[in-house]
Amino acid sequence: MSAPTTGAAPSGTRSGAEQPPDSGAKHKLTAVTGLAALSLDAMASVAYGPEAIVLVLAAAGAHGLGFTLPVTAAIAALLAVLVASYRQVIAAFPDGGGSYAVAKTYLGARTGLVAAASLVLDYVLNVAVAVTAGVAALTSAFPEIYGDRVWLCLLVLALITAVNLRGIVDSARAFVVPTVVFVGSILVLIAVGLFRDAPLSTAAAAGHDSVLAGNATTVGALLLLKAFASGCSALTGVEAIANAVPSFRAPAARRAQRAEIALGALLGVMLIGLSVLISRFGLQPVEGVTVLAQLADASVGHNWAFYVIQFATMTLLALSANTSFGGLPVLLKLLARDNYLPHVFGLKADRQVHRHGVLTLAGVSAVLLVLSGGDTNTLVPLFAIGVFVGFTVAQAGMVLHWRRTRGGRWAAKALLNGFGALLTGVSAVVVTATKFHDGAWLVVVALPLLVAAFECVHRAYRRIGERLGVGRIPEPPHRDRSMVVVPVSSLTRLTSEALTAAVSLGDEVRAVTVCHSDPEDRDRTEALERDWALWNPGVPLVRVTSDRRALGRPIAAYVRELAAVEPGTRITVLIPEVEPARLWQRALQNQRGAVVAHAVRRDTSAVICRLRFRLD
Repeated sequence: MSAPTTGAAPSGTRSGAEQPPDSGAKHKLTAVTGLAALSLDAMASVAYGPEAIVLVLAAAGAHGLGFTLPVTAAIAALLAVLVASYRQVIAAFPDGGGSYAVAKTYLGARTGLVAAASLVLDYVLNVAVAVTAGVAALTSAFPEIYGDRVWLCLLVLALITAVNLRGIVDSARAFVVPTVVFVGSILVLIAVGLFRDAPLSTAAAAGHDSVLAGNATTVGALLLLKAFASGCSALTGVEAIANAVPSFRAPAARRAQRAEIALGALLGVMLIGLSVLISRFGLQPVEGVTVLAQLADASVGHNWAFYVIQFATMTLLALSANTSFGGLPVLLKLLARDNYLPHVFGLKADRQVHRHGVLTLAGVSAVLLVLSGGDTNTLVPLFAIGVFVGFTVAQAGMVLHWRRTRGGRWAAKALLNGFGALLTGVSAVVVTATKFHDGAWLVVVALPLLVAAFECVHRAYRRIGERLGVGRIPEPPHRDRSMVVVPVSSLTRLTSEALTAAVSLGDEVRAVTVCHSDPEDRDRTEALERDWALWNPGVPLVRVTSDRRALGRPIAAYVRELAAVEPGTRITVLIPEVEPARLWQRALQNQRGAVVAHAVRRDTSAVICRLRFRLD
């Protein structure tokens, strides 16, 4: 365990241009590859965001569907607010962390943990929802594999995990083509559809029952609010770039800002364009066919282009889980740096990969996939609540940021962030309330539990820091009398090497052998003692008897006796072990060294030294 730090370094307001040169630039993202690595979640949301709006408004019949474009326009306006806000978050917090960094700095540690827990839950759920949605699209095309959907989900998850273990740049390069194909397909769909006065084809919806209710004379504000909240699922993933700023090449903040603006522009154009086509074609939702599929059918016809769009959508939905693999490990690193998670999450592999974060995300997501049976509808009610909490906290924190910094036009910026916080806060409440009985209560319960777990880890690190005297100047080092205990079982070259090392380390050395009560073991010990006397290495051999067939505990008990008799002596247990020349030969070893080390570490305060004797 690494020593806990006394506190995280402040994020500061340093711009990306002022950051030091990045020696690992080839393993980091450009603005373009950053879009492929961190925006797939947001891009893929156009496949279900407009549909979520239409399905809610369908309760008011055709009159309700007439509000699709105004509701989408409101969501696009909120998107613009979020992009502008997170662009400022990136500049103010170039070390990443997004809403967690903002909340920790301006709203307090507890609020920061709420934001972090919300993002952790959302990232995990995003992986599960994305994978199940992609597999659901595949099983819709090939119903005969529906029974194997859980295994298919796990296979897709394993593929995405393997790519991300090679580094975020490799994952970005692997997903650039699917991203370009999807975005290009949607833009072509919109452009072609705008030149049509009527649907080119309705074959996709033929034979499917409409879910449209009877016409209503008025549309209530509550229904519009619910449609707005449901459509805001299209905004999930907007925060991912701000969370992973350190993954970009220098100047990281500037590149991340460009990627954030590009994401907002593309997402806004696609959302508005699809909503215009919904109104233009008078589209009505039907059972078993997605709104996007109907739009593709109406714009380009039921031909090869239709299937290209469907396949691109299916692929991007499955791969949109990559957003979580790009953002969550960085967030876990920041939590580990602040002593809210084990420090192992802060470690990086050679390819700039937070391997433990990637594997943990994959493991938890796999459990969710198995528990849900690979069913998207089981997971969707849990989705998007966490990200709205993060949105709200981030923008509320940025209001305080502008008040304190009071830069140019700070009042207008604070007003914009405050308005965004109000909208996302209301959306979070509405989404939670409307989906509470469908499973959203699990998120409401999990959120405080996760915050409590963070604080528990932090208290443990604080206690460790107090015991270690972190932040205080320790006493100067001094030399104590030292004794080295060497466990032996036979007289070999390994024994000689161990004693040579021991006499080099300690003022006094004792060799120890454990003798059990059975006659065979007594005869072996007596033979060892005779050979030892003939060898006469200048080190006494101590026989430790044991009635039980144990090895580690008798040696640990002997070490405790030595410590009690000589309290001022530093005791080291040197355990000699053979290092085979071949990896497979390790299975031939008896593992006695590991047994002794475990017992001594558990029952004593002695120093443990494991001597490896290599057999070249």
